[in-house]
Amino acid sequence: MTTRADSSLTAALTFQRGSARASLERVALLAAVGELGSISAAAKQMGLSYKGAWDAVQAMNNLFEAPLVTAAPGGRAGGAASLTPRGEAVVMAFGRVRTELEATLAKLESHLGEGASRDLFWSLGMRTSARNALRGVISQITASAVSAEVELNLGDGVAITAMVTRQSAEDLGLEVGTPAIALIKASFVMLAVGEGLRTSARNQLPGVVTAREDGGVNSEITLDIGGGKTLIATVTRDSAEALGLAVGVRAMALIKAPHVILAVE
Repeated sequence: MTTRADSSLTAALTFQRGSARASLERVALLAAVGELGSISAAAKQMGLSYKGAWDAVQAMNNLFEAPLVTAAPGGRAGGAASLTPRGEAVVMAFGRVRTELEATLAKLESHLGEGASRDLFWSLGMRTSARNALRGVISQITASAVSAEVELNLGDGVAITAMVTRQSAEDLGLEVGTPAIALIKASFVMLAVGEGLRTSARNQLPGVVTAREDGGVNSEITLDIGGGKTLIATVTRDSAEALGLAVGVRAMALIKAPHVILAVE
């Protein structure tokens, strides 16, 4: 839900459950999926492209401990989709607080003025250019004099390791058991196929290709890595062809630990 307080200020509220955040528009998309039983139909109702709706659903699944939506293959033709119990709980909570949030936003709009008052709300609409945002819980930290290796448990036996400076780990208050979000640019995700691979990449996540979209030069590959989590990789179209990256193909996502950025509340 977005409203304009004046000609230059836009404020956006977010719905939060634990450390996972989602815009009200995305929760409304979930409600449409639950009502219509199809991501394609929900996208049409919300005025979104199918890809935009599918990406939003995947992002929501990645940000929560358990998936909010389960979907059968069907693509733009309209495969079946339904909300999980966790997804239904999120939509119900959204329905209960929506009226209060609208009233709060209206009140904020009436009190916002020029200068410093407006700057207080700049972070409400903060976004990241990282294509992948994966929520997890820190399971291990190995610190040295300068750096710290942080392992993030994404659930269902899937983990990812980030390499940050020791100072950053202290500034973020990173501790075992603390929830965090791993941010990874799609261009930092390398893909490989075959057995017996030897690589220096710290993170080697096996998965199955669930979607591929080709552009003139690059291809966007979606990889299901388990636990309701997906990774998006951008590779050249020639590489996608050479590796045979079609839907259903098993592949390995390779990510260097320094390429994983950690974010906390």
